[in-house]
Parts: sequence; structure tokens; C-alpha cells
Amino acid sequence: MKFRRCALLLTTALAGTLLAGCAETTFAVNAAKTATREAPKQQGVYKIGDPYQINGVWYYPAEDYGYNETGIASFYGGETTGTNFHGRLTANGELYDMNALTAAHQTLPMPSLVRVTNLENGRSIVLRVNDRGPFARGRILDVSRRSAQLLGFEGRGTAKVRVQLLSEESRQLKLAMLQGTGTPGTETMVAAAPRGAIESDSLAPPPGARSAGSVASAPLPPPSVTLSQTPQVTTQQQRGGRTRTTTEPLAKPAAPVTAPPGATPSSPVVSTPPGAQGLIGRGPATTPAAPVSREVAALPVQEQARARPVITQQSVQPSNLFVQAGAFANYDNAYRLSARLSRYGSTNVTPVQVNGQQLYRVRIGPVPNVQDADSILEWIADVAPQARIIAD
Repeated sequence: MKFRRCALLLTTALAGTLLAGCAETTFAVNAAKTATREAPKQQGVYKIGDPYQINGVWYYPAEDYGYNETGIASFYGGETTGTNFHGRLTANGELYDMNALTAAHQTLPMPSLVRVTNLENGRSIVLRVNDRGPFARGRILDVSRRSAQLLGFEGRGTAKVRVQLLSEESRQLKLAMLQGTGTPGTETMVAAAPRGAIESDSLAPPPGARSAGSVASAPLPPPSVTLSQTPQVTTQQQRGGRTRTTTEPLAKPAAPVTAPPGATPSSPVVSTPPGAQGLIGRGPATTPAAPVSREVAALPVQEQARARPVITQQSVQPSNLFVQAGAFANYDNAYRLSARLSRYGSTNVTPVQVNGQQLYRVRIGPVPNVQDADSILEWIADVAPQARIIAD
């Protein structure tokens, strides 16, 4: 009897020890998960990049904090034919999510923040430039599908837009990215070139330039996060001498995209509560990176689903489309090009000041729609390869 009692007590003690060990193991796993959430690895890098060539056209990436341009925007993500970029890496190593507030630009630093205004309906939103493109002639910006919804042109496919770089916010974002990924100054810095002067002759490749056949990266599992909250639009009305501000839902969230069986989750990122300043960095929570703009687009792509995008409504004046074939310091050169292009539509030569320099720009138009402008670009490709569509 005494032997049985001792055996029972010994068994009970061993079971208690095993349960305590399991509890400690569970606690250790939970602690590791918590530490992972608090000190994740930052995704993507700050990047400008070397000059590159796509379809015979050279592009020259540069830091241009005064960037302000009008033209035609399109959107990408969720394509049913061709390449679907949703879930792939962007040009600076971030994950592309068609439900986030991002955009692709040919030359601006990545990431940087731009305010995009639809010149047809006045809707305006801040987007994160983290990819290269578009490379279709006559387009200045490719936005995510969600951004196209919020700007109100998903159904049409394109829109006349104004793209303005937010200089201070972009500088803060650059500093935060450099602090989180390496020593400032390790990336190639390229001085901004004067904008507005578009030569009609093709430029030879610069020394050391590379030719990029495609900007697509190896496919990754589609992201699991989508924008879960309905965005709002803020409008102001004058009534009885008082200004009244109202906020209303703008659009429904884009359809979620589920990961295929066996897919692995994307890299963890720093969690930022909605409405708080975004801190982008790597390492312990006790060494935060520089503060970044409160704009949703300043958050890492995976974190944007936790915040509510805000769209502002602006008053816009009617604008026309033109095909600008070039700009010249010499009036005679501008006049000769204008004469050569007269068979494609009404041409004009107008003087303009660009960075204190007198230039003469050659334009065709106004053009009634984007399709006609695209056709003119194709017709004059050999005569003016750097021609572009502008809204004015």
C-alpha cells in the first residue's frame, strides 16, 4: 500500500513538472511572437536608380522635389490578361498590393509621396511612389486599382491628372527609410534636371547606363491584407455666410485577394495605430526612426489596410489635352518642327519660362480625347520621340 501511494505521488509530481515545462514553452513562443511584432524587418529600400531604357526610350531617375506635372494616369493590378503585378515586388523591393495607396512613376525617388488630383472631378489623394512605370507612351503615372477607385476613374481606365511631389513629406520618408535600411549616403543621388524642356532628338545612352527589359520581379504570394474601412471624402460648402465641412463615404473597398494553398505570409512590418505618426525602421522599439507624414501613403504598404484613406474634393477648371512635341531655346527650331507636324492637327508655338530660361514649346491641339492623343503620339514618334500628353 505504501509503495502504491509513493508511486502515485511520484507520477503526480512528474505530470506537474511536464505541465510547467509546456507552459514555459508556450510562454517562450508567445514572447518570441511579440518580439517579432515589435522589432520587424523593414521591407523595401530607398532608391533612385541609374538611367535605364525601355522600348527605345531613355529615362533619367532623379530627386526632383519641385516636380509638378499634368498628364494622363492609368492603373494596374488585378489584370485578367497579361501580367498581373499584384503580389509581386516593386522596383524598390516593397510588395505591390493593388488595394493599397501606391503608384508607379518613371523617374521619381522610391518611395516618395505625391498628391494626385483628378482634373476631371476634383478628387485628390496622396499616394506612395514605390515602383517604376508606366511605359506606355503618353502616360505619366500608374496608380493602384484602389487608388483609381478613389480618384473615380477605374471604370474609364485613364484620367487627366496633376501629380505634385510633396517635398517635405518625401524628405522625411527618405530619412526614415535610410535610417531603417543602412547608412545615409549609400544610395546613388542624382541631381534633379530642369523640367519642361523636351528635345525632339533622341539622346545617346549616358556612360554606365543599363538597359532594363522588364521591371517585373519574381512572383510572391498575393498579400492577404485589403483596405477594410470605407474611405471618406471631405467637402466644404458655404451656407448663410458660414463654411460647413461634411465627411461622406466615397467608394466600396476593392475585392480581397486570398493567398493560394501553401503560400507563406509576407514579411512583418512595424505596427502603427490609425491616426498616429508612422515610424519606419528596424531594430528595438527604443530606437525609433525619424517621424514621417501622417498620410496613409507614408505607412508601409502592409500597414495601410489599418488606416482610413482621406480624399479631398477640390474645385477644378475645365482642361484640354495637348500633345507637346518639344521645347526649344531657339525659336527657328521650334517653328520648323511645328511646320512638320501641322498635318497631324492644329499646331502652335508658345513661349514659356522654365527655370529662368526662355523656351518655345511646340504643341498639337487641343485634342478631343485620350484616344486621339495616343494616335498622334504614334504618328509623330519618329519625328518627336520625346513627345508627351499634357492637360492644360
